[in-house]
Amino acid sequence: MHQSIRANFLMSPPLVVAFALAGRIDIDLTNEPIGQGTDGADVFLRDIWPSLEEVREMMQKALDPEDFRRLYASFADQNPLWNEIPSSAGQLYKWDTQSTYIQEPPFFTNFGMSASKAADITGARPLAIFGDSVTTDHISPAGSIKKDSPAGRYLIENGVMPEDFNSYGSRRGNDRVMTRGTFANVRIKNLMVPGVEGGVTTHQPSGERMSIYDAAMRYQQENRPLVILAGQEYGTGSSRDWARKAPSSSA
Repeated sequence: MHQSIRANFLMSPPLVVAFALAGRIDIDLTNEPIGQGTDGADVFLRDIWPSLEEVREMMQKALDPEDFRRLYASFADQNPLWNEIPSSAGQLYKWDTQSTYIQEPPFFTNFGMSASKAADITGARPLAIFGDSVTTDHISPAGSIKKDSPAGRYLIENGVMPEDFNSYGSRRGNDRVMTRGTFANVRIKNLMVPGVEGGVTTHQPSGERMSIYDAAMRYQQENRPLVILAGQEYGTGSSRDWARKAPSSSA
């Protein structure tokens, strides 16, 4: 979805067809007919919705194992450009320190097999205060990268032109991009900055307004622990790994 769109609906293709047949979306498909048949009788969604047996039968007719054998038997030979990509061999991946797509993450530094013990949080500052229904897409967006965002500035500093930014989703292998994109959704609302959308917060006690990432880095320099306050359904949505890892890295 384009970042300028303020609302959108996710719907299954069969229901899109059903609403199109009905000609409107404000319809109770359980109790209202979607139209009338040639005999003038009401036709309900349940009358045309396929059974599992019908779906299974259609899938068996549409899929032919021989097609998969033909398409994938010589898959490597069909992609000469892919085969020309230079690569290294070995038991361990050879990290490219100049890559803006894949970097060695810091999560395994001083990694141990035992869980750390719970400890009190004292003297913490709120990094952000959110309302209800802050999803994984708000926490770690997968869409476009703005050139004036922390992630955009990082890419420009590393020689990437804005037209080559691609998206957060495509650069999820680089923690430098994903941590800078934490809470960078253009529609997220931080109650610490009323009336403003986007990943912005107020540094305390200075009162200076800045991006959430820049504030987190400043608090780290000040050795100040941080907390995120949020309402109901915080973290709901798709299982986006950076929605968990990035806030931990930033705070």
